[in-house]
Amino acid sequence: MNYLAHLYLSGNSDEIMFGNFIADKVKGNKYKLFPEQIQTGIIMHRKIDYFTDSHEIVKQSASRLKVKYGKYSGIIIDIFYDHFLASQWQNYSEISLQNYCLKSYKIFLENYSLLPQRIQKFLPNLIASNRLYSYKNIEGIRNALEITSKYSSLPAETDFAINVLKNYYDDFKIEFNSFFNEIIEYTKTLI
Repeated sequence: MNYLAHLYLSGNSDEIMFGNFIADKVKGNKYKLFPEQIQTGIIMHRKIDYFTDSHEIVKQSASRLKVKYGKYSGIIIDIFYDHFLASQWQNYSEISLQNYCLKSYKIFLENYSLLPQRIQKFLPNLIASNRLYSYKNIEGIRNALEITSKYSSLPAETDFAINVLKNYYDDFKIEFNSFFNEIIEYTKTLI
């Protein structure tokens, strides 16, 4: 799962949402340096990642990308799945996607001093580009992939990824919907 899904799966707690958002940049037991509910969000994020990475539906989705992305295929699926969540948002929330994104940005800004430095550096661009909302469109996914490949070891194969997304769009959507219903149930046991 990528940013939007992790936030959504956090429930109604601002602190858990914040912890879930920063978790990838909090290594090892450094999560213990944060307040209890933020710790809960960090641990929840790790459990969501494990559940996701080991799930057969996600593996099926990722198999379409292995030829170019290899072990990084799951990262692409995380971003694709955020697209399907954003594009079907009304099926999952009574709050509009735009308002949910604004609420999330507000939580990040209110807790700015607790953000790991790497997140502090990219947060202004994330907010200015309204990246969480942009996942709703394929161009937003393209932008997220380009940014991720520029600042990480993710292969720069964005055109390939977008073509796979378009060519298997209905398959990915079915897989996402089936998987997301399962992970919603799973995360209810974590809060």
